Amino acid sequence: MIEIKGLQKSYQMGSNSLHVLKGIDFNVNEGELVAIMGSSGSGKSTLLNILGMLDEADEGTYTLDGKIIKDLNEKVAARYRNQFLGFIFQSFNLITYKNALDNVAMPLYYQGVKRSQRVERAMHYLEKVGLADWADHLPNELSGGQKQRVAIARALASDPKVLLADEPTGALDSTTSYEVMDIIQKINEEGKTILIVTHEDDIAHMCKRIVNLKDGVIIDDSVVNQVPAKPVAHV
Repeated sequence: MIEIKGLQKSYQMGSNSLHVLKGIDFNVNEGELVAIMGSSGSGKSTLLNILGMLDEADEGTYTLDGKIIKDLNEKVAARYRNQFLGFIFQSFNLITYKNALDNVAMPLYYQGVKRSQRVERAMHYLEKVGLADWADHLPNELSGGQKQRVAIARALASDPKVLLADEPTGALDSTTSYEVMDIIQKINEEGKTILIVTHEDDIAHMCKRIVNLKDGVIIDDSVVNQVPAKPVAHV
């Protein structure tokens, strides 16, 4: 599903160059649930940005579902992101003046899906995350856990090949974090490929594989015994 070879990335900082990724080799098979860990400055966010086509490597190759991702103009990159990827962010990134249903339906709008079909599919995914009864509510009427579940539903709405989650539990308390991870595990069990950037060890062990980055290189890549997320009542 994802194949990365020899990835290098540097940023110019005034007169200095900051070498962030230093030759990353990294493959993800379809249906995997992978945690990417590392301290601040390890390169994990840069790697996620490249995987999400929000940034491009200086050297190396990135292949996604058989397509080489290189030298894309913004229009093509946006189309590929909408076609292949679903994003889940720590800060939820919901549109404040749109209700939960319209937030979930937003990726389908950009795909040109008809309004009636958008509503039907958005409601399906809200039901999937246990929020059908909150479809008409605005983000400021939702708890943190509910906002993240709306964000998960939105990420799933366009049926992407891969979900990329950037610290999806970082703004949540432990109980709500486990609830969110329980949903993510269930989505993965249905066959969805998911990559999670996290600094939380317990969250990482709810994945099936942990990749550790340090100073721009992978220092460990291990399959782990997945810890089930504790099922808790919806909040």
